[in-house]
Amino acid sequence: MAGTLDHPITITPYEGEVRILHAGREIVRTRKALSLKEASYPAVLYVPREDTDMGLLSRNDRTTHCPYKGDASYFDLPGAPAAVWSYETPRDDVGEIAGHLAFYPDKVTIEA
Repeated sequence: MAGTLDHPITITPYEGEVRILHAGREIVRTRKALSLKEASYPAVLYVPREDTDMGLLSRNDRTTHCPYKGDASYFDLPGAPAAVWSYETPRDDVGEIAGHLAFYPDKVTIEA
């Protein structure tokens, strides 16, 4: 388990297929998603970049810092700024999410 005793983080393989659509277009289809459960927050699916149509994403200048996961960078989708984030060099204890992306569910359709 990553995080701390008062802020636990667990990462597990997601069982099943994940599809992510934006404006009706499929941008992710994978069976290799990870489910990250952090403290009392809802679980977040992280999908491999290799299973993502990266041509639809454009990096923006936004960054944030999480003391438990590290520095996040953000990507825009057409008409949806900062819809995607990634911990490109996460803390060692959550290293499994390197090479993965997470999507804001209010900006895309996530089918899981």
